Amino acid sequence: MKAYQVVQGSKSIEGLKRVELPKPEPGPGQVLVRMRAASLNFRDLAVVNGKYIRGPLERDTIPLSDGAGEVEAVGEGVAEFKPGDRVLATFTQGDPPAALGSPLDGTLAEYGVFDRRGLLHVPPHLSFEEAATLPCAGVTAWNAIAWGRPFRAGETVLTLGTGGVSIIALQLAKAAGARVIITSSSDEKLERARALGADDLINYTKTPEWAAEVLRLTGGHGADKVIETAAFGTLPQSYQAVAPGGEIELIGVLTRATGDLSPHPLMFKGATLRGLFVGGREHAEGLVRMLAVTKVKPVVDRVFDFEQAKEAYEHLRAAKHFGKIVIRI
Repeated sequence: MKAYQVVQGSKSIEGLKRVELPKPEPGPGQVLVRMRAASLNFRDLAVVNGKYIRGPLERDTIPLSDGAGEVEAVGEGVAEFKPGDRVLATFTQGDPPAALGSPLDGTLAEYGVFDRRGLLHVPPHLSFEEAATLPCAGVTAWNAIAWGRPFRAGETVLTLGTGGVSIIALQLAKAAGARVIITSSSDEKLERARALGADDLINYTKTPEWAAEVLRLTGGHGADKVIETAAFGTLPQSYQAVAPGGEIELIGVLTRATGDLSPHPLMFKGATLRGLFVGGREHAEGLVRMLAVTKVKPVVDRVFDFEQAKEAYEHLRAAKHFGKIVIRI
């Protein structure tokens, strides 16, 4: 089968290699999936650059955690799926759970074998490309919105940036009845966010003290939930922007440390800083149910052909995308 691997010890995108591998076969309790699409996350750049939290890869590894396809065959004992079913893989597989793309082989291949508990049915209204965006970014956003501090319709959600997590967080928050404030350095991207339902827009280049603007927009109250995708460089302002009793969902580490990162300011507000790393099967199941009911479609920035995998990585590195980057398999 056709596949890509990130070679052992890779420290750049040049470590992504096109390879031919044997077609896998499903064992007991496993499902063989003909992959149709895979999507990229910033985590995948860290993996290929040898800067992921696990360090450089210790073996040649099929990359990407997010993918969708159709069942081709099932192993003994599998009753939940049958050939032809459209499925998406969960971010982690097995017990104890391990993530696809590192350390497990991921989804950038023609075929993949998954544990039956590591797959979910794709909501009927979604394409393979749209479904492939869900396992990491979608589940992370849903975990941030629906879990932790209980969310109430009419409350304010602040989401930082216009990457994959931020945009689907905007969509899910609006579907749940939230007022959404979103930030970006691009007025064009902010207008696209407005078209998706964003209520208030902040260009953080033009308004570097964006936390003060959040307080102004909310009459001094602040945001009940802050979707914090940048972390070190923005946390000090997120502490200012969060509402009394609110919660900061600490997701990404996209910026360098600046300012005072101590969460001491949260004490006076009774606010919470909650770290989260994607989510488990229960979060993925909840997201799929939510999408099936609301018919929300994730935003796909651009779809690359399988032969253009390196170009897809370069597009992600340029950080000019709005929503998710997908590779069609």
